[in-house]
Formats: sequence, C-alpha cells, structure tokens
Amino acid sequence: MAELAAAIDLEAAAASRRHFWSRFAIYGLLTVFAAIYLIPLLVVVFNSFREQAEIARDGLISLPRTFRLEAWAQAWSTYCIAGTCQGMQRNFLNSLWMTIPATIISTLLGAVNGYVLSKWRFKGSEILFTSMLLGVFMPGQIALMPWAFVLGKLGLTNSTYGLILVHVVQGISFTTLFCRNYYVGIPDDLIKAARIDGAGFWRIFWKIIIPLSPPILIVTVIWQFTGIWNEYLFGVVFTSGQAQPITAALVALTASGTTARSYDVMSAAVLIGALPPLLIYLFGGKYFVRGLTQGAIK
Repeated sequence: MAELAAAIDLEAAAASRRHFWSRFAIYGLLTVFAAIYLIPLLVVVFNSFREQAEIARDGLISLPRTFRLEAWAQAWSTYCIAGTCQGMQRNFLNSLWMTIPATIISTLLGAVNGYVLSKWRFKGSEILFTSMLLGVFMPGQIALMPWAFVLGKLGLTNSTYGLILVHVVQGISFTTLFCRNYYVGIPDDLIKAARIDGAGFWRIFWKIIIPLSPPILIVTVIWQFTGIWNEYLFGVVFTSGQAQPITAALVALTASGTTARSYDVMSAAVLIGALPPLLIYLFGGKYFVRGLTQGAIK
C-alpha cells in the first residue's frame, strides 16, 4: 500500500508540473501577443505627451522624459490639415453627428426587419432574407457609383446627411442578420398569446420583443458604431474639406507633403480619433461577447 501511495503521489506531482508548465507556456504566449498588440498603442500614447524636440532627439520609440498637453490642444483646434488650420475638432464632430444617428436608425430598422422575418413570416420571406444577406458579403466599392448617383439626385453630396443615409442602408444587412437570428430563439407561443389577447404588430414589438432584446441590441449598436466610425471609403469619396469625417482627416494628416512632421501632434490626433471606439470597447466589450453568445450568431 505504501508503494502504491508513493506511486500515486509521484504521478500527481508529475501531473501538477505538466499543468504548471502548460499554463506557463499558454500565458507566456498570450503575454507576447498582447505586447505585440499594445506596444504600438503605447508608442502613440507616449509620443502624444512628449515634446517634438525630444522625439527628434531620442526617436519615436522611447519613454517620455516630459509630460505636456499642448499637442492635444493643437491637434484639436489649431493644427493645419489639408489646407485648413482648425485641427480635428470639426471632423470629430462630423463623425459623431454621422455615427450616432446612423447607428440608432440602422439598429431600429434591423430590429423591425428581424422581427418581421422571424415572427411574421410571409411567402417569400426566406428569399427576401437571403437577398438582404448579400449586403453582408458585398464590398463597399461596388456601391460607390450607385451611391454617387443617388446622393447627387437627392442633393446630399458632400454632406453629413448623405453619409448618414449611406451608412444606414449599408448597415441594414448586418443589423437584420443579428436581430433575425436572435428573435428566432424567442418562443412563438409568446407572440401567439399576445395576438389572442388582441395585441397588434407594433404593440407586440414594443411590449414583448424590445424588452427581450437588450443583449442583441447592445451587440448591434457596438458593431454599427465601431464600423461606421472607422469607415474611410465613403467618407473620402462622398465628402471633402470640413465636411469629411475624422478618418478622412487622419489620412490627410498622415499623407501631408510637409518634410517636417509634428509627431507629437499627429499622435494626439490619432488618439482623438480612436477614443470613441476605445471607450465603446472598454465599457461595452463584455456585453458584446455576452450578446453574441446569447444568439446573435448561430
């Protein structure tokens, strides 16, 4: 018995060592990947608080010896971008004014579409849903010419309103997919009981579907906000100058032909453009994952 107990102890000790080294290898590998991902962000953050003279002397990759906020103020209100010296303020506000309405409208339309296609099926509804899914896989470049024609006819060229319309329509495929797949999991008996009690289409939607929808609506809002805010193609094609969103201004900033680059101001401008998606990720990331696992993608 003593020999058996000793053998079991040795096997347990070996298993414990294997578990330790396997976990050590996994966490070590994850730490390396996290460092690879975070180091560029840290470089930009550090440079936004350094003096330009310090960056020129010590290089872009160096710990800051000074801490100053002047670069942020310049990037926001006075730095010259594409011939205008008003900083990123106007472009940042353009992106906000474009992203918030487009996110809300496309999410609501996707919720209504998902509700109809899952709980009020009609002849040809599956064909309609399949057709709408084509928008998920269609590259944005294909829609440039049709959108240029539509915006020109509506008088919405070079305006934030035109970009709102573009992003609402372009986002309907994604929002409909998310909401429809989520609403399929809601028991049909709830809808039938409500209809027996006399509830109509909209009453069922607002009183039953929407109260059950926070997980998928959070997913959809985060997806749409991040995608619209970071979108560049439509912003640079359909707008110009002060009407452009912040992504187009950032590209114009980095592509400027000046030989002397103000890396401190440019770093601050990049962080100003990245702040809203970063905040969305920090405060809503866990809800995004939770919503996906509750049926957004099946």
